[in-house]
Amino acid sequence: MYSLIYIRLSLIEDNMGNLKPKLLITNNVHILRAEKKLTQQQLADEVGVTRLTVSSLEKGNYNPSLELALRISIFFEKSIHEVFIVEEGS
Repeated sequence: MYSLIYIRLSLIEDNMGNLKPKLLITNNVHILRAEKKLTQQQLADEVGVTRLTVSSLEKGNYNPSLELALRISIFFEKSIHEVFIVEEGS
């Protein structure tokens, strides 16, 4: 059984000085990679990053740039929302 990785982002201050709620970002990269029977290195080569970047992403230690998130989504032929799930935290 696979579990989703949760990442907590810092509170963000808007232009009025108010703090916005945290965002919880999860990803399904490990699950999608396993379904395609790819190693981390193979996925890294396909999307143009290092194996360490893929590993960090899967562990929830790294938030990808928008460009990388799109490259990963395109590679897996999924919408960005199917790969990366964003929820408003408390």
